[in-house]
Amino acid sequence: MDKEPGTNGQETNGSHSKMDRATQTREAHKVTLIGALIDFAVGVAKMITGFTVGSAALVADGIHSFSDILTDIFVVAATHFGRQEPDNNHPYGHGRIETLATLWLGSVLIFVAGGIAWASITRLVGGEPIPAPGLWAIGIAVLALLAKEWIYRYTMQVARRVNSRLLEANAWHSRSDALSTLVVLVGLVAAQVGVGWMDAIAAIVVGIMVGQVGWRLLWESSQELIDTALPTDERDAMQQAAEEVSGVRSVHDLRTRKLGSDILLDLHIVVPPRVTVSEAHEIGNEASRRLREAFPNLHDVTFHIDPEDDSGETEHSLRPGLPLRADVEGVLDRVWNGLPIWHARVALDLHYLDNQVDVSLYVNALPPGQDLDTAANELRQAAARLAWVGRLRIWVGPGKG
Repeated sequence: MDKEPGTNGQETNGSHSKMDRATQTREAHKVTLIGALIDFAVGVAKMITGFTVGSAALVADGIHSFSDILTDIFVVAATHFGRQEPDNNHPYGHGRIETLATLWLGSVLIFVAGGIAWASITRLVGGEPIPAPGLWAIGIAVLALLAKEWIYRYTMQVARRVNSRLLEANAWHSRSDALSTLVVLVGLVAAQVGVGWMDAIAAIVVGIMVGQVGWRLLWESSQELIDTALPTDERDAMQQAAEEVSGVRSVHDLRTRKLGSDILLDLHIVVPPRVTVSEAHEIGNEASRRLREAFPNLHDVTFHIDPEDDSGETEHSLRPGLPLRADVEGVLDRVWNGLPIWHARVALDLHYLDNQVDVSLYVNALPPGQDLDTAANELRQAAARLAWVGRLRIWVGPGKG
């Protein structure tokens, strides 16, 4: 992003939604720990029942539930470190930790889906007999299914409230366990009535469903890692919100990306070319405030103030530069040294516009025998060979002296 001429501003929002980060983290930890307790209880019940009635499917499903506890611990760690405030080594925050964790969970879901489908196909092809488990085992499977479905819905609700893709991924992981329990339940009921092959067919379908969820999480997280922009409609809404601010002539080079649950925004704001630096900067600050009000997940807003619209042009740092004030004053002093109006000046303003330097002289009074036209013509003639000099102006009166 070009850095000259103009001014830049940056604001970081420490509380980018209705809940601050500490509250969000506590919510995430709470729902995840509740899920871990349910996974433990469900896993114990499944394994005890599976061993008692001789159901390998229930035992395997119990092991699946215990594996979810490891995932829950991982999620607690990721949400803790991923929602920490920015520091010197991570000035944009730690949101990528949640992104990486979501990638990992998506991979786990695909692995789980493949395992379910492979085991089911093997049982279907091999014609493995399934003994009648009894109503007790079916009842345990129903309770486990309800418990896992409840924690899925609870986790998804919290994930949307704190805007965490990682929690959403963990919710779908709980849903995958619920679906695998549903498969086991179908198999148990089918085995009870002597139709064991239905278990394998249902498991294959569930495996495909779980795999689709895992692939979606992998795809969305990978897009975040390569700094994919927000959807066009959201970017257009951001541009419109900034352009509605008084003093903003236009907005260009608006760029967005996501960092975990946070949104980062860069934009160029075009303001009237001759306003003061402080006024231009405050216009940018107001645009930033309006954007944060309209988009609560905006965590970092960096704005660049432009005195003219240079969208589509070569970046300023790649073009030949114009002389800065010290050089301008030195050159003008050489060419205007013999002019009374130059020595009568009390202030000098420079405006860098249209690849030239506009010069404004402020004087308390014109030199004797001169009017504005005469003084201005003398200045123009003396500076005629300076290609970088743009408009010349003389201001008379109590000025900047």
